[in-house]
Amino acid sequence: MRSIGEMARESGLGVSALRFYDRTGVLVPDRVDPVSGYRWYGPGQLDEARLLARLRRAAMPLADIRLVLAGWTGADTDLVRQLLQAHLRRLEQGLSGAREEFSALRRLLDQRENPMTSLRSDTATRLSLSGPDLAAALDAVRFAAGTDPELPVLGGIHFDVEDGTLHVVATDRYRMAVARVRADGHGGPRVQVTVPRPLADAMRALLDGGRDVRLAVDGDRVTLEAGDRQAAGPCLGHDFPDYRRLVRLPEGRRTVLDVPAFREAVRTGPVREQDGAPGDLTVLAVADDGSVTVAGEGAAGEGLVAVNRAFLLDALAAGARDRLVLESGAPTTPLVVRRPEDAGTFSLLMPVRLES
Repeated sequence: MRSIGEMARESGLGVSALRFYDRTGVLVPDRVDPVSGYRWYGPGQLDEARLLARLRRAAMPLADIRLVLAGWTGADTDLVRQLLQAHLRRLEQGLSGAREEFSALRRLLDQRENPMTSLRSDTATRLSLSGPDLAAALDAVRFAAGTDPELPVLGGIHFDVEDGTLHVVATDRYRMAVARVRADGHGGPRVQVTVPRPLADAMRALLDGGRDVRLAVDGDRVTLEAGDRQAAGPCLGHDFPDYRRLVRLPEGRRTVLDVPAFREAVRTGPVREQDGAPGDLTVLAVADDGSVTVAGEGAAGEGLVAVNRAFLLDALAAGARDRLVLESGAPTTPLVVRRPEDAGTFSLLMPVRLES
């Protein structure tokens, strides 16, 4: 007999997935402890679980998976072969349709005269900034920068200058962080550049004092001067997504967090595993009055929001306050972690839809 943890490791299905398939009757364990509710799987069920994992990775519908498992060991495999072939045809048709749509989107992009968010100035832009404020802004967003080599533009830190304010932005698709710094000396049109992460880190290393610093954007080159020291280099040659569209969220419930206590509850609380999710999940229970707690293992019902635990801890640390505001809406609406005194500096975390 295998425990549910052993079954998860050997089959490729997560613990939460095995529980889900037990509840739906797709893969029911041989024995369930009547006292603890712990699940035990027989030797023959490992092959079933591995088959189920393969079908799941191929995105086969649950109704078809049931029939495939039911007919897999039978003498007549015609139904199983027909189900596999039918699903393969659906996948091929879906891929063909997706290719057509992406081709149309590429044509639309080619027809556009102006890049989506490339707003660089033809003349040099020079700003005076508070060194400590710029350091705090970089610290508030650095954790959210992407590392996917196929999306190099998300690996940088975006600088957006407009109306006397420098907005500093980073995102890896699953989370986004935004901070702002007052900028003196700029009265022209909006200017945007994306700074490679190593250059942004070199800039941060210069900000170790209380003095003002000077930031210059000249075409595709950005320079930060702090006293007699300088960090400079080329910007990324890609267009950053329009982050302002991504932060327009419906109004949700606001909760003032006691950060040390909440962080400890998240760090030591239960987590859920889910195939396809980016890491362990913390499930938050949001009450009608807006209060937020870490939900216990097996919690179900409305008011639950699942989020990557490491991402949530990063956002709490980047907030750098003992009190932060957590804004939450529907289970599919991003969570926002915001500083109470500065609504323009915040982290946005994408939720994960729970399978069960």
